[in-house]
Amino acid sequence: MANRRSFLKAAGQVPLLGTLFGVNAKPTAAKRDYFKELGVRTFINAAGTYTTMTASLMSQEVMDAMEYASKHFVSLIKLQDAVGARIAQLCGAEAAMVTSGAAGALTVGTAGCITGTDQAKISQLPDVTGLKSEVLIQKAHRYGYDHAIRATGVRLVEVETAADFDRAASAKTAAALFFNDADPYGQIKIEEWVRLGKKHKVPTFNDASADVPPVERLSLYNKMGFDLVTFSGGKGICGPQSAGILMGRKDLIEAARLNTSPYSDTISRGMKVNKEEMIGMLVALEAFINRDHAAVSREWDKRVETIADAAKKIKTVTSEVNVPAIANHTPHLKIRWDQSQVKISPLEVKKQLFDGEPSIEVTPSTNKDELVVTVWMLKPGEAEIVAKRIQSVLKSAV
Repeated sequence: MANRRSFLKAAGQVPLLGTLFGVNAKPTAAKRDYFKELGVRTFINAAGTYTTMTASLMSQEVMDAMEYASKHFVSLIKLQDAVGARIAQLCGAEAAMVTSGAAGALTVGTAGCITGTDQAKISQLPDVTGLKSEVLIQKAHRYGYDHAIRATGVRLVEVETAADFDRAASAKTAAALFFNDADPYGQIKIEEWVRLGKKHKVPTFNDASADVPPVERLSLYNKMGFDLVTFSGGKGICGPQSAGILMGRKDLIEAARLNTSPYSDTISRGMKVNKEEMIGMLVALEAFINRDHAAVSREWDKRVETIADAAKKIKTVTSEVNVPAIANHTPHLKIRWDQSQVKISPLEVKKQLFDGEPSIEVTPSTNKDELVVTVWMLKPGEAEIVAKRIQSVLKSAV
């Protein structure tokens, strides 16, 4: 215990340079170029933390922590106890656990709301006969990840107004799911959703997977009164991509844990989290919380300016910066031009950037009217490369 405590204390005292941007301060030289051997091309990430693009990069401190964990045997249950307690303390929650990503958290969290700690009910899923079998969700909040909820066997019941919620809530209701990024689109706003859940004694579950930074959101939704909250571990926090955090009520976290690995007869047995991911997730979270976020913001602004200034040297090119209100709350540089003067479309620029050397990915939100770039996943020095390449592609089309 003493060794582990001293390790975690040391891991939390990370140098600013090593954790400022979520990348290694001193990259170690690989003996083999594994991706090249496999014929898989790497790229500069001017897109963001998209799962299909392998999200974020882990710092050397996180990798060291995971390597440390790989050299020891421990009780997985006791480790989840200890790591969960520490994460809960950091995020102002009653309890917490490391999950197999935020999607895994949706499944185990919902399962916990259905079964509680009743082993017979846990073994019964995804058969919800005789169990709570419905989860409320706003129609405007339906999205590509609600399959993780439905995997438990429940039926999603769509509501649009507070009156709809009042009518739909019943003894069958296991939980009420809120997709945080969709708050502007639903009629029931975030604080009202929590109030309705309390009114009907229905656990409210906030999927805030991509919603840090800012760092304050790690505790914000707990303070609002949500019973469960999930964040992705491998996006803005820069932890293991396959890890996530589920936090909230102690009884629901206990139930969620009983519905997954290492317990065998459970709906989420395959959604296991290993000791390396647990330690890596904790150290990444500590580093994220302790980061100089003002310095990071200044660096992002500098990178955006570098790219924008280079692009605007081409005639008719203009740009603007947009920061999404909730998810991916970082600067998005939108570059536009008169395509009758610069005779290339943003989608063709995107293709040329990706096909060129080095390969560069820009955001999937790039469309026929604008090229969209983010800078938060760039390594030091890469903003200049992106700027030069965009300028070159645009100049060749004049």
